Amino acid sequence: MNVRVIKKSNVFHHIGNNHHMLKAFVDFFDKLEYVSWKKPQDIIQTFKSADLINCPKKQKNRIVFNIARNRYRMISGYHFRVSQTILYVKFVGTHKEYDAVDICKVNQFKK
Repeated sequence: MNVRVIKKSNVFHHIGNNHHMLKAFVDFFDKLEYVSWKKPQDIIQTFKSADLINCPKKQKNRIVFNIARNRYRMISGYHFRVSQTILYVKFVGTHKEYDAVDICKVNQFKK
């Protein structure tokens, strides 16, 4: 099983010329090439500092990834399929920017 990241190009567009943040996210996405997840707990096994968030009714659950030793955060929705896991990126930013958003409602890359 592999991981497919939706809105990955938007993440890199958002990062722009921030070289430290760019390296952190490239390293993070590289790690996704070698994982196999079938349930949310598998994600936590891979990324020990990630947090599963249970959102209220009618909203999908989210996972918060701590990236570059918690300097940056990425909020994603997730869906498990038979042959792959899909991560829907909802937010990327600094820890300070993360503190200002509603985890369950944020959708930074919605068109």
